[in-house]
Amino acid sequence: MSNVSYYTAEGLKKLKDELNQLRDVERPNASQAIAEARDKGDLSENAEYDAAKEAQGLLEMKISKMEGILATARLIDESQLDTSKALVLSTVKLKNQNNGMEMKYKLVAESESDIKTGKISVSSPIGKGLLGKKVGDVAEIVVPNGNLKLEIIEITRE
Repeated sequence: MSNVSYYTAEGLKKLKDELNQLRDVERPNASQAIAEARDKGDLSENAEYDAAKEAQGLLEMKISKMEGILATARLIDESQLDTSKALVLSTVKLKNQNNGMEMKYKLVAESESDIKTGKISVSSPIGKGLLGKKVGDVAEIVVPNGNLKLEIIEITRE
């Protein structure tokens, strides 16, 4: 049984664009590379041909995997989300009670996480610890370096 994955409109578009790139650009390039290698002579001793065939096989596996992901992908309806607590697509402003630092994260699906842009996965330890919390709640999260106490200052949808 396949697992349903939830995506924002931006994340779903990115996934579809990547799949189209693989199908429309990479696949023809792989076929061309095989044809060029085939033209170089004896296939039984043609390492270039073997490498091109292997690259094509890996590409086809990647395409198949992405098609499977898209088949079970669902768009998150942001209008149906509760804005009073931290859920997927919430932007959460936090205060670390251990050191007083404030930070802001957007909770996203695992496939869209990017810590550099402040997007953390709801399946990460911090994401799991924040889910369902309301403004004023303190999330106690066990991380590899110890325990974090994060107070939720603000929850918004951006």
